Amino acid sequence: MRLREKVALVTGGGSGIGAAVCRRFAREGAFVVVADVDRAAAERVASEIKERGGRALSLGVDVRDRGEVEKMVKRVEEECGGLHILINNAGIARDNLAVRMTEGDWDLVVEVNLKGTFLCSQAAFRPMRRQRYGKIVNTASVAVRGNLGQANYSASKAGIIGLTRTLALEFARAGICVNCIAPGFIETPMTAGLPEKVKEEALRRIPLGRFGKPEEVAELHLFLASPESDYITGQVFFIDGGASIGI
Repeated sequence: MRLREKVALVTGGGSGIGAAVCRRFAREGAFVVVADVDRAAAERVASEIKERGGRALSLGVDVRDRGEVEKMVKRVEEECGGLHILINNAGIARDNLAVRMTEGDWDLVVEVNLKGTFLCSQAAFRPMRRQRYGKIVNTASVAVRGNLGQANYSASKAGIIGLTRTLALEFARAGICVNCIAPGFIETPMTAGLPEKVKEEALRRIPLGRFGKPEEVAELHLFLASPESDYITGQVFFIDGGASIGI
């Protein structure tokens, strides 16, 4: 098992890509901490893992809150015996054209997506530094190239790429690798509610001619969280069916 004796904390683990990552890591032997602002969703995923013989803990957390984040990491250390892997997957979207976007929607998306990634990474650094080992995988998006109606989302995800590269430089001496995954259109609850016209237009832009599945993204997370990627840090991996290649 590629993650045996490793403790993996996955934010936004209650659904979509995060849930797929939790299930995949559990199958590879990790003690998975499923963290989500929706505590009930986190508990469902954790219960499923335990029913299948895996180890899991569910936690409710608002990644915008430094106090909650620090308590989360402390509890993970106390109850799981350490923290080796952090998957910063928590994220939201509040779409609108820039001229109509409210300040509240701008602040909310940037705080959850970008600030949340920063706070969780900062808190995870301490236990990872003590053990001289750690893997952090952040979540950007193909939207960093720009997307109509997503000024807040695109900006937050572009910020995550800059944050990833800087943390990779700063954390390397502690033996911590920091990388980033930028998914394209993935079949998740977040994308399920989009209008059909939006989905059709998105599909038209994907060279492989289909949408991605959360399980496919989870496989890339597994590689970046495993020993196979020990010499990779500061990189951004697009998994989008070729949508980011060009026009």
